[in-house]
Parts: sequence; structure tokens; C-alpha cells
Amino acid sequence: MAGGGFFTRLGNLWRGFLSLWISDVEKQHPEIAYENAINSMIAKYTKLKTATAAIIRRREDIDARNGKAKSDLAEVEGQLAAALDTSQDDLAVVLIQKKNALEKELAELRDELNLAQKDADSAKSSLITVQSEIKKLKAERDSMLAKMQSAQARIKIQEQLDGLSVDAEVKALDNVRDHIKTTIAEANLGRELSESSLDSRLEALRNQAGDVQARQQLAEMKAKRAAQQAAQGQKTL
Repeated sequence: MAGGGFFTRLGNLWRGFLSLWISDVEKQHPEIAYENAINSMIAKYTKLKTATAAIIRRREDIDARNGKAKSDLAEVEGQLAAALDTSQDDLAVVLIQKKNALEKELAELRDELNLAQKDADSAKSSLITVQSEIKKLKAERDSMLAKMQSAQARIKIQEQLDGLSVDAEVKALDNVRDHIKTTIAEANLGRELSESSLDSRLEALRNQAGDVQARQQLAEMKAKRAAQQAAQGQKTL
């Protein structure tokens, strides 16, 4: 007994682990869960369809028996009328008994037929409901799997965006910026050194001296010209 209990508990534990594993697999692959559910409903639909067919066949059998009983009753009633017309009382008694039995059978068959009809209607309704649920489940599967794929695609894109690093690009640009600034500074330094050198200062002084001498010459030329114009004016007088 103890051993049997141990193996029972072990079996239950194994089924529990298997259930958890299947649950995890279905979470990772929801299409499997939907397919399992749809296949299970299709199997139930198939069984229900077979049961419904049996119920409908039973209803048809009862209906056939009911039709035959009605036909037999009509025949017995015709024979009974003929027996009464011919004063065959012994036959009339037998036919009356048959008539009573057929009327009783017809009453029972009507009840059975009504019940069989209700059973058939209920079974067909259940069959249509299951069929509709299968269609709805298939539509849900297609919609949910499409949403799942869209969500997974968005997650992958987001992960890719999150994983992108611009540090290298920014660092490369920083190096370029530093290089440009250094080059400009070197150029400015060369100009400043050139401006502050002795040769540059002497050259600037020579330029200034040349400018002063040119201005003196200009002033002398203007004065000489003015004197000439004044002398010409006196001669004219």
C-alpha cells in the first residue's frame, strides 16, 4: 500500500511538472495552445455530430413507426366498420381490441416523437454553437497571433534601438572638432608670431616711413603748384 501511494504521488508530481512544461511551451508558442484548443473542440464537434446523427435517426425511426401505426389504425377501423356492417361480432371484438392497442401505441409514439424532436433540436443547436465557437476561436487565433507577431517585432526594434550606441560616433566627431580647433589655433599662433617678430616690426616701420615721406612729397608738390598758379596770375595782371 505504501509503495502504491509513493508511485501515485510520483506520478502526480511528474504530471504536475509536465503540465508546467507544456504551459511554458504554449506561452512561448501560443499557436500551439490555439491549435490544441481548436483540435480539442473539433474532436468534441465530431463526437457531438455522431451523437446528433444518432438522435435524428431515432427520431426518424419513431416517426416511421408512428406513420405505420396510423396506417394500421386506419386499416383496422375500416375492417371494424365492415365487421359491424356484416354483423360479425366476434371479428368486431378482436378488431376493437386491435384498435384500442393501436390508439394507445400512437399516443405513446406521439410523446416519444415529441421528445425525440426536442432532443434533435437541442443537439443540432449544440452542434451549431460548437461550430460557431470553432470559427470564432480560429478568428481569434489569427487576430491574436498577428498582434503577437506585431508586438514581438516592436520589441525587437526597441531592443535594437536600445542597443545602438552613439558613443563611438560622438567620440569620433569630438576628435574631429578638437583637430579643427587645434589647426585653427596653430594658424592663429603662426599669424601672431609673424606679427610680433622683429622683421615684421621693421617692415611695418618701413611702410610707415614710406607713407610719411610720400605725404611730405605730396605736400611739397601741392605747395609748388600753388606757387606756380600764383605767379601766372600776377603776370596776367
